[in-house]
This record gives sequence, structure tokens and C-alpha cells, in this order.
Amino acid sequence: MTTNGCLRSGALAHLAGVSTDTLRHYERKELLTPRRSPNGYREYSPEALARVRLVQNALSVGFALDELARFLKLRDQGGAPCRQVRALATKKLEDLDERIATLTALRDDLCSILEDWDTRLAKTKNGGRAWLLESLAADTPKKKNHNYLGGKK
Repeated sequence: MTTNGCLRSGALAHLAGVSTDTLRHYERKELLTPRRSPNGYREYSPEALARVRLVQNALSVGFALDELARFLKLRDQGGAPCRQVRALATKKLEDLDERIATLTALRDDLCSILEDWDTRLAKTKNGGRAWLLESLAADTPKKKNHNYLGGKK
């Protein structure tokens, strides 16, 4: 703490469990607005710790810094972005569910491939080729229906 009750970058970073580089990045994204001391040091109000924790927790559940900056700016100006925040969180949950479904389909396909490969290997003499990689060229209906990076085709 400084004599005026503010936190310097190092102290805030330590309390929040982030680096001073992270604080500077948040400042560039307009998530934090430090004051400058007469000698040029960044000084943060005691409320900045709660703000950094809010940002960290929001990031951990999928919000982006630019999204947070937009919502926090609106809130800091007296607005109430609660419904927008809720709508965005709903969209993020829907996207997450879609990614989980895609990964589940990928897992199922990979299990099927491994079962096929185990059968091929069991029928192959030791040291012989089982043509495992070549089997991936087969165009099965299951493989046609998935694009694992972007969901169903």
C-alpha cells in the first residue's frame, strides 16, 4: 500500500495472483484504470483487487477480455448490462455443449477405429503390415458426417 491507501502494481499483482504484465494488459484493454503517482508509478484503488478477481473469474468461465471491457465500461458509466451478460453466457454455454457433442463424436469414432485396428492387428503376423493408416482412407458414413474442428458438416 502507498501512503494514500492505493496499491502499487506489484502489491495488486501479488494479492490477485497475477503478473504485473497482466495488470498492464488489463489497463490497455481498459479493464483497469490506475492513477499515476507524482513519480509515475501506477497506483490502484483498493477496489481494483475485486475488479481483477472479477476479470479472472469471468475469463475462467469463457468470457473474453473485449467482452468484459464492453460490459464493465457500460456498468462504470451507470448502465446495467446484466441482461446482455446473461445472454452472452447462455450463448457460451450453447457453444460449449456443441463442442462437447463434437468431442464425444470424435471419441466414439476413435474408439471404433481402435477396435478395427485391434482386429486387423490380431489377424496380422508379427512384423507384418496391418494397413492401419490406409484404413483411414476408407470413406465410411460416420467419417463423412463430422468435421471435428467445426461440428457436423
